[in-house]
Amino acid sequence: MGNRILTTHVGSLPRPQSLLSLMHDQAEGRSFDATALDSELRRAVSDVVRRQVEIGIDFVSDGEFSKASYATYVGERLTGFGGKGRVNTPADLREFRGYSEHLVKIGGIVPTNTGTCCQGPVAVKDSTALKTDLQNMKAGVLAVRPTGAFLNAASPGVVSIFQKNEYYPSEDAYIEAVAEAMRPEYEAIIEAGFLLQIDSPDLAMGRHFVFADKPDETFLEAVDRNVAALNHALRNIPAHKTRIHLCWGNYEGPHNHDIPLEKIAAGVLRAKPRFILLEGANPRHGHEWAVFQSVKLPDDKVLVPGVIDSTSNFIEHPDLVADRLLRYASVVGSERVMAGTDCGFSTFSGFPTVHPDIVWRKLESMVEGARRASAKLWPKTAAG
Repeated sequence: MGNRILTTHVGSLPRPQSLLSLMHDQAEGRSFDATALDSELRRAVSDVVRRQVEIGIDFVSDGEFSKASYATYVGERLTGFGGKGRVNTPADLREFRGYSEHLVKIGGIVPTNTGTCCQGPVAVKDSTALKTDLQNMKAGVLAVRPTGAFLNAASPGVVSIFQKNEYYPSEDAYIEAVAEAMRPEYEAIIEAGFLLQIDSPDLAMGRHFVFADKPDETFLEAVDRNVAALNHALRNIPAHKTRIHLCWGNYEGPHNHDIPLEKIAAGVLRAKPRFILLEGANPRHGHEWAVFQSVKLPDDKVLVPGVIDSTSNFIEHPDLVADRLLRYASVVGSERVMAGTDCGFSTFSGFPTVHPDIVWRKLESMVEGARRASAKLWPKTAAG
């Protein structure tokens, strides 16, 4: 990792209004100019890559600009999906129903898994959007030469959360089919020269989202199954070229039903990716750096804790960011920590919890906090 803590984020970033308008017209079936959308997407990706580099982020993304949602986008790229799926809400928002109703009234985010259903065989349908993503990202990276770049892709498990199985004889068979169908996308991202980030909130959020009425043991069995399916889909990809994002749900809520990290850590650490992005800034999980005092981080893994929250408009002080990084470094070693964010900042297009202007100030604070932590971890380098 060198002599400083590197910086990255989870993936999604605020989209410009000019792009959002065209995306919404397309999504809602209104007349839109496809050529204008392609042009605007290309320009927006170039701009967001440049801006990340300008503020000092080392590993950058395309902001997930082409995807309306990090999980349901697969319905456009794979066969077998249609209709309308189940409507679930997290256990914490079901418990605090008055708060949920308040969120609806004020236009806040109430997460539900309302994607399509799996109604037929899952296979690659159309790789056009993926090719466009790769081309746009290549152009953006070529212009500014960041330290590194990554692109996001949905895990097999999170696809099953948002798109209910109505076709395969079992959930196991469904997830295996999704894993094999996603494999070409995973491998194409690597072949294009980028790191692959697997977005896998199924390994944490799945507990209070779809397993809320089941015992922990049932959920942990599902974690093991999902990790095994993912690892099989990644069989042709080196571990050091992959990242995995662990998430309990990117929404402002009580989160009192979140399963503790220590209960799922063993299963998560069996996943192939080297880089593990996890929540480390919000009030429900900010203390869990201490988990790694008792849970040994495998020698081939790197932690990327969130050191800025993705649901709060507070701009974290750089010294707080540094303190968070130093805590992780104290238990796993300075060479195995990278600075990240709790989650994305535009998980669903057009519905940012954090105001776009504040997002960039938070990211700047993350970069400065990593610099301050690095100065303490490598004082001779900072002085010299």
